[in-house]
Amino acid sequence: MSDKKVRVRFAPSPTGPLHMGGVRTALFNYLFAKKHGGEFILRIEDTDQTRFVPGAEEYIIESLNWCGLTPVEGPGIGGKFGPYRQSERKELYKNYADKLVESGWAYYAFDTPEEIEALRKDAEANKETFSYGIGTREQLNNSLKLSPEIVQQKIEAGEAYVIRFKMPENTDISEDDLIRGKVTFNTTKSLDDKVLFKSDGMPTYHLANVVDDHLMEISHVIRGEEWLPSMPLHVLLYKALGWEETKPRFAHLPLILKPVGKGKLSKRDGDKMGFPVFPLQWTDPKTGDVSRGYREDGYFPEAFINLLALLGWNPGTEQEFFTLEELGEIFSLERVVKSGSRFDPEKAKWFNKHYFQQKSVDELATLFTPVLKEKGIDAPAEKINAVVAEIKERCEFVSDIWEQSSYFFVAPNEYDAKTVKKRWKEDTPAKLSEIAGIFEKVKDWNANSIKDSFSAFMNQKEWGFGVVMNPLRLALVGGNLGPDLFVICELLGKYESIGRIKAAIEKI
Repeated sequence: MSDKKVRVRFAPSPTGPLHMGGVRTALFNYLFAKKHGGEFILRIEDTDQTRFVPGAEEYIIESLNWCGLTPVEGPGIGGKFGPYRQSERKELYKNYADKLVESGWAYYAFDTPEEIEALRKDAEANKETFSYGIGTREQLNNSLKLSPEIVQQKIEAGEAYVIRFKMPENTDISEDDLIRGKVTFNTTKSLDDKVLFKSDGMPTYHLANVVDDHLMEISHVIRGEEWLPSMPLHVLLYKALGWEETKPRFAHLPLILKPVGKGKLSKRDGDKMGFPVFPLQWTDPKTGDVSRGYREDGYFPEAFINLLALLGWNPGTEQEFFTLEELGEIFSLERVVKSGSRFDPEKAKWFNKHYFQQKSVDELATLFTPVLKEKGIDAPAEKINAVVAEIKERCEFVSDIWEQSSYFFVAPNEYDAKTVKKRWKEDTPAKLSEIAGIFEKVKDWNANSIKDSFSAFMNQKEWGFGVVMNPLRLALVGGNLGPDLFVICELLGKYESIGRIKAAIEKI
């Protein structure tokens, strides 16, 4: 670590919903800043206006807030390095693009998209790949070939152009990546002359990214491995602009892989296997298609963050559950792996179950109450708390509470056919009628009193407990499920329990 103050940024493009891989990038930036007493900022990279999606920026900010990854600077927050949307900074970039042209590091190119497409097709026909760069640029429609007078005339005539970076020939660009170690690229073998600036006044990602990281005093660029091929261009841009001394350190994070282990995790994998890949639900503004979100699927943000932290990073211990604060104390880039990390949807549920079980009955009852309200059920708080306490152990999500406890709030109107076939005998109605009579006489309606009266009656009759208990449960809950039968009776209340027994006798 240098003495430079740690300042890291998460810089997404508002081109759609934020993938969980993007959230993990934000998380690792946030944790790195926390570990080193630094600052975590949000910058919106919206230079590509053709791909801009309405609502995407708001979605990104809401996702980070839900996860607890709040930046100290960014859109809507402010800060001394603003504005934090690149579209609001566009006046800045032209100056730097011009400097690069003046110093010979960049040039004007007037080739039309159609001309470049034709060159691509010609190359493909010869089983080659066209690249605008070292081997081709001297023959093309640009300021390297044209006279300064003609270039000036074209610009003054309003002819469309781009400014391209002039990649130096046969140069090895090496950089020490904080995760991958030394990485080397050869300019002639693998790099073309990337577009830096367009005549519509907008920079491309490469120029805007480097200029903003420099002006915002970013110390470390921590991003996904898909940006690794861009690193040599960015390194050269720092050199070309005279910023080599203050260049940030780079760290490229491994991919999150599909559950089957090969290839990058995508929305399609989630759709196919039934799990979300986005933090929050997303509705596509063009098609109206809805994509699932971890929040709406009932995951707690703590579980989602804990899950993401362990995808590609390990603490070096057996510990698996961490608060955001604990992660901030122990996180280090040295423990981030180079290879991709396979996502396991079952592990996600396992994490959620842990955080679910950690919550108090009161907290869970508060989260469950709106579920009941949506279903038109207005139950007293004491009953909701008592029900949650009984079935909490069986649940992983708040939505499971309803699945495990609906019969406490709504009487069954149908009965599980298998249980009926197995447990409901010819003499069952008569036996249950007698049980209803016994229940009528119970004065203190609590689980112990009900059990005592029931047991005394059963012993007197010399009936096998299973003969009555199973159909009694069926009558009360509609199937073969639920906690202790007498607890169910207590929570349902005396008259509801008796009413359900009589209804079952009639209906079955």
